[in-house]
Amino acid sequence: MDRDDTLHRLKNVEGHVRGIQRMVENDAYCIDLIRQIQAVQAALGKVSANILNDHLHSCLITAVRGEDPEERERVLKEIAEVYSMASKV
Repeated sequence: MDRDDTLHRLKNVEGHVRGIQRMVENDAYCIDLIRQIQAVQAALGKVSANILNDHLHSCLITAVRGEDPEERERVLKEIAEVYSMASKV
């Protein structure tokens, strides 16, 4: 994982959320708020996708190539759970 890139993206999201809070305090137009919230959600989605991609190319590969079948199943189950939770959102 590119830790610096991830932290940079998260700091941008943090600033964006603060901007949304100010918009709410200033009674901004609802559609403008929704658009800004959608932008934050997209940015978080990109962070999540990057972290998942790293996980698939590191932890998953290590588990699949390893000798421990329980570890393989654990890692695969985690990935299935992440996708399951994402579909509930």
